Amino acid sequence: MELKRLLHVVLSFWLLLCIGCSDGRFVVEKNSLTVTSPEKIKGTYDSAIGNFGIPQYGGSMAGTVVYPKDNQKACKAFDEFSISFQSKPGSLPTFVLVDRGDCFFALKVWNVQKAGASAVLVADDIEEALITMDTPEEDSSSSKYIENITIPSALIQKSFGEALKKAISGADMVNVNLDWRESVPHPDDRVEYELWTNSNDECGVKCDMLMEFVKDFKGAAQILEKSGYTQFTPHYITWYCPQAFTISKQCKSQCINHGRYCAPDPEQDFSSGYEGKDVVIENLRQLCVFKVANESNKSWLWWDYVTDFQIRCPMKEKKYNKECADAVIKSLGLDSKKIEKCMGDPNADADNPVLKEEQNAQVGKGSRGDVTILPTLVVNNRQYRGKLAKGAVLKAICSGFEETTEPAVCLSDDVETNECLDNNGGCWQDKAANLTACKDTFRGRVCECPLVDGLQFKGDGYSHCEASGPGRCNINNGGCWHKSQDGHTYSACVDTGDVKCQCPPGFRGDGINSCDDIDECKEKKACQCPECSCKDTWGSYECTCSGDLLYIRDHDTCISKSGTEVKSAWAAVWVILIGLAMASGGAYLVYKYRLRSYMDSEIRAIMAQYMPLDSQSEVPNHVSEDRA
Repeated sequence: MELKRLLHVVLSFWLLLCIGCSDGRFVVEKNSLTVTSPEKIKGTYDSAIGNFGIPQYGGSMAGTVVYPKDNQKACKAFDEFSISFQSKPGSLPTFVLVDRGDCFFALKVWNVQKAGASAVLVADDIEEALITMDTPEEDSSSSKYIENITIPSALIQKSFGEALKKAISGADMVNVNLDWRESVPHPDDRVEYELWTNSNDECGVKCDMLMEFVKDFKGAAQILEKSGYTQFTPHYITWYCPQAFTISKQCKSQCINHGRYCAPDPEQDFSSGYEGKDVVIENLRQLCVFKVANESNKSWLWWDYVTDFQIRCPMKEKKYNKECADAVIKSLGLDSKKIEKCMGDPNADADNPVLKEEQNAQVGKGSRGDVTILPTLVVNNRQYRGKLAKGAVLKAICSGFEETTEPAVCLSDDVETNECLDNNGGCWQDKAANLTACKDTFRGRVCECPLVDGLQFKGDGYSHCEASGPGRCNINNGGCWHKSQDGHTYSACVDTGDVKCQCPPGFRGDGINSCDDIDECKEKKACQCPECSCKDTWGSYECTCSGDLLYIRDHDTCISKSGTEVKSAWAAVWVILIGLAMASGGAYLVYKYRLRSYMDSEIRAIMAQYMPLDSQSEVPNHVSEDRA
């Protein structure tokens, strides 16, 4: 029994370290840390990004460094020492410097986060090259806080840490800027990224986090892939069994193709449950699902297969097998025969082309380094560090696009930096109209004047934004004075012309902060006739006349109501008489020039028949010949 246990330990050790057999190297992913004050340590330094929390990929964060007097290794909760790192309103965020040692990196960061800090700098305790701070082996205690770490952290070298401590102890204000903008290359408008994963769903907290991430990120990944914004490739780490153990029972249970491709036993128990080779075969199947889907220009179907397999074929329900996998493949309309052909024979004493390619890909090339941590995300050939969560990963991928080429999904709520929540990000704001120029993006906040209901505000976005053009008065009255009184609304906003705010008639003021009602009566601007009586009202006035007089506003005068009625009656009579006269004149003119001349010519013709005139040789006869 002890021999079996020892053999298990040796095999596990070799399986985990086999990558080191291939002349590879582990690359520490770094971000830039710039000290802006004090002057004596001012400069830019390297720091190693922690493999937990949420680094602000594509952005930067400025803060003030503090070094606690107690609990300097942060292995205990700071509330035990009545210490808080919560920054005051209007001040820079607090970065806490702690020492390495005595407890896990992640626990240090968790304790500092609970005390209100915005970021953590861990000072190394020995002079060495920077390393990556990783999460501890999962247990019941660590699993409670690892997945809840949300602030960024970085490891710094011992000498730099000592310089920071010295400056702080000398009462200097130490201001630094953590910069992740160059942590991911962003050369063009397409991002290439890889996810190194595993189909094993019984490996503890990390497996649970991976499965949850795949389900959450599937939608965003498929949108990016379908639109051609990204090129995604899944990968699976495989190990090999040392030559001396290839014929052992343990190696045979964990490997396929005669020890060439292996995976650790899921339950770490060779006598029960699933075997490591079951995991290798399913990993191979998922690789072939991607290859077949990619050949059909539907590479995004890999996300559907993996998520469906997790749900329908879990190990704990004893459904992690070929039959369940085939059912998932069939439901997605994939060609199962092509997938089987791609997988090959797992019992053959020969290399499997697909898995051999995976082993070669594990070894670091260029700046990426070896893939030794599961899961690992690689964006534009740079390993991602931090919590494997949808928002954090999407932010890292979006930072890989050349600026101004980011797709719309990169401007969604999932990747907001929430910098606008603190003092409105230092941007312009109109609290009355609930308008702001602050906009959160994955690269950090930007101050841009907003577009509201089709109306573009113009200005620098920081101290000034102003709406202009038709429709501006519909938005908070264009920033002008306005008031409602007695059922009427008065506004000083003017939509057209150079004048933006002008008090309406009856008011006087700057049109922006105030418009005061003019007392027309007191200032004698109305009701100036002797018979007038003036009464001032809001925005106007009322003028009445004594007796039966009627006030005419346009002429500012009073006239008699009866006189007006008499004049109106006589006016009507004169209109009628003039009309009759004009009709009579018209009739007379018709009689004189038309009817009378015709009658005269007829009479002369008749008389000429009986009494010819000497002076008239011929007179036209208008009487017909039949009648003569």
